Amino acid sequence: MSSIGEATEREQNPGSDGVPDLAAAIQRACGRIAPLWPLKTFVAVNPFLGFTDRTFHATCALMRRVARIDMLMPRAFYREALVTGAIEDHDLAAALAEAPSDWRAPVSLEALKASLAGDEGDAGSRHAVPTVAEVLDDLASGDRQTSRTAFMVDEISKWCAAYFDDGQSVWRLPTRGMPPYTAWRESMRHDLNPEAMGIRGFRAIVARMPTDPIAAITAVVRDLAVADRAVEEYLYGALCDVGGWAAYARYQVWNSNLVGREDDTLVQLLAIRVVWGYALYLQRTDPEFEAAWRRAMDQATTVPLDDRLGDDTDLIVDMVAQEAYEGAWRRRLIAKLAGAVPAPAGEPERKAVQAAFCIDVRSEIFRRALETISPGVETIGFAGFFGYPIEYVPIAHERGGAQCPVLLTPAFTVLEVVNAASEEEETDILGLRLLRRRVAKAWKSFKLSAVSSFLYVETAGLLSASKIVSDSAGLTRTVRDPNTDGLDRDAITHMGPSLEPRIVGGRRTGLDVEERLIQAEAVLRAMSMTEDFARLVVLAGHGSTTVNNPHASGLDCGACGGHTGEANARVAADVLNDPEVRVGLLTRGIEIPDDTWFVGALHDTTTDEVKLYDLERAPAALAGDLDQLRSRLESASCLARRDRAPLLRLGATSDIDAAVIRRSRDWTQVRPEWGLAGNAAFIAAPRSRSRGVNLNGRAFLHSYDWRADTGFGVLELIMTAPMIVASWINLQYYGSTVNNRVFGAGNKVLHNVTGAIGVLEGNAGDLKTGLAWQSVHDGQRFIHEPLRLNVFIEAPTEAIDAVIAKHQGVRDLVENLWIHLFALDDAGRPLRRSARDSRWTLVERSGGV
Repeated sequence: MSSIGEATEREQNPGSDGVPDLAAAIQRACGRIAPLWPLKTFVAVNPFLGFTDRTFHATCALMRRVARIDMLMPRAFYREALVTGAIEDHDLAAALAEAPSDWRAPVSLEALKASLAGDEGDAGSRHAVPTVAEVLDDLASGDRQTSRTAFMVDEISKWCAAYFDDGQSVWRLPTRGMPPYTAWRESMRHDLNPEAMGIRGFRAIVARMPTDPIAAITAVVRDLAVADRAVEEYLYGALCDVGGWAAYARYQVWNSNLVGREDDTLVQLLAIRVVWGYALYLQRTDPEFEAAWRRAMDQATTVPLDDRLGDDTDLIVDMVAQEAYEGAWRRRLIAKLAGAVPAPAGEPERKAVQAAFCIDVRSEIFRRALETISPGVETIGFAGFFGYPIEYVPIAHERGGAQCPVLLTPAFTVLEVVNAASEEEETDILGLRLLRRRVAKAWKSFKLSAVSSFLYVETAGLLSASKIVSDSAGLTRTVRDPNTDGLDRDAITHMGPSLEPRIVGGRRTGLDVEERLIQAEAVLRAMSMTEDFARLVVLAGHGSTTVNNPHASGLDCGACGGHTGEANARVAADVLNDPEVRVGLLTRGIEIPDDTWFVGALHDTTTDEVKLYDLERAPAALAGDLDQLRSRLESASCLARRDRAPLLRLGATSDIDAAVIRRSRDWTQVRPEWGLAGNAAFIAAPRSRSRGVNLNGRAFLHSYDWRADTGFGVLELIMTAPMIVASWINLQYYGSTVNNRVFGAGNKVLHNVTGAIGVLEGNAGDLKTGLAWQSVHDGQRFIHEPLRLNVFIEAPTEAIDAVIAKHQGVRDLVENLWIHLFALDDAGRPLRRSARDSRWTLVERSGGV
């Protein structure tokens, strides 16, 4: 067995003795981890992001066999679906007929139903290539009180919370300026807790390890004698133990890569986890442990580590049931779409109002309500950042947040200002805000300091209680807006984005006329909106109003990077109202009538209220139109609340409007709204394909007219951005539903915020990822159904195929069945794309609604 001392010497020459192969294994193991965004910008992420180069089904097999993680629902779920009629016999038969020949599926419908009637096998609790901690836990019979895995995870998690802390702690870790592995080794010099808990010589073991993280991992893997074929799985298993913090480290890597910067934070965390395991390994030299470890490593040389299904009958039966479940829902959706109603007869040539909303599934409910109230209104679906990838800098700051999809980097920096304020007034406002923020920071430090925290609770606790009661009772209006702290109410009402170019912190902000023109044309064409403009065009971003909710940003706009869409909508409206931009658009074939006015707005998805901005700038001639618009929006809000009420269990409430609004202020409410629960479809087509159809807030609706898309650049944009983001959202909800323990955030009631980054379930353990159980289940039944995204695009199949061929990421989603792809022909009939041979076949419109 190699000594750590020898490994330390080899650290000076890490390119020798097989290290490059190990380095590749390290990168592959790290590549399986999906990123986790922090709470302030929490956005949906596909938890299977590192596996999309495999098929969905192969990943199910790999995760079950190698990582002992289930990706499908328990079999009882499918049995219940058969009883309730959610799955019918012909759905099972269709799924069985489509099963690949190498699945070795049951030979008949009767055999399949008989298999479903039995209990499924247990995936087990240990990796195929177990870690040291797992072997030790097995020897201890899995007792949580003596679990080395639990103790190790707790210790690593506490250290990570201190190291990565984003402002929650007043006392900062002294080694935060060092790389993670270096900082951890330095911290461990003074940490007596592991040794107090029986890890003998822990500090000395860590001190002997190589200082380079890859060299440390290499040394441990050699000393443990992990088989070459099993190294990647061993390292992935080690990362799974601290999967939440690994996901946050992956986020750090992701953000660095977006700006072209290398980042090895995740590799450094892996080194910490591997060295911890090695310290546990050195604790046992008895024959029982040595024999157990030898058996584990022998198993690693023989156990299948690929993603083939083989003879796993239980898994195959469950996968056929999942396909049948998805096919049944899709059958009903296609039948619904066949009932879309044409535009109202006698419709005037010019619309009174056009209203563009985010493609978010919650917008579908409001759009349908608005069209019901006012059939002459045209609604449009577009990504909620409205094509403006901005960094929005709050007042008195030099840096802001990225208000664009996480797949993009901001192209423009936009300042928040107090409109119509003189230079002296602006200086006074900013100075007063800075003073108030300093006082607030000092008060926070007093509350959290070790000396005064108990005194604060004793003296101020009851005062806080009165605020909680008044908020929950609806006596005050609480709106979450992190950008208004320290400002007077009058200043807040005049705040907004500024397009004017400035230099702030050495950076240019705003957009010049040419940039505005280029962006305006691109956005209008992407929205299929180049003619027939209404007098009023509303651009409605969205956000949410909740209190006492660490994951509040997860209810805001994912297309705006976990922020509200107000700033993006107002920027887009300002640009399109710019007279110089309109003159420039004329030369590019887009004529916006002189009496057309764009209005930025914000749709609150928790209360279904819509706020209009910058109305003081609108032409006086539109005053009557704006009054009528407000009335229409208020009526649509009431109708949308009634649509959502049954799901919120407010069906018997006499005053639904007040109940919904009160719910948004309730500090005890774990389900202020249902977010994107239920999402299952993405439709990129003219609104006529879905107008009049009740899609129950389950479809992302993107307006798209391929006939106006010369060269199919817009189609490419839709398939490489909104469609991918929608698949991330869909798969996050899927993962949090099928296996909340692994892919979700557990019980919301038990959450504790750590480091202002994420939450723990309870007061220890790993950082949680994904969605809370209360986000997908109402306590009695699942509100979210585990369905992969059904994508319907109205465009020629040749154009869709060209985008798939050009983009590997899109090809992986489609051909590896992480989404189901359909094209709509000129008659609105769906054609399904086969993942096996890329052929398109017409789908019959059949089934009940």
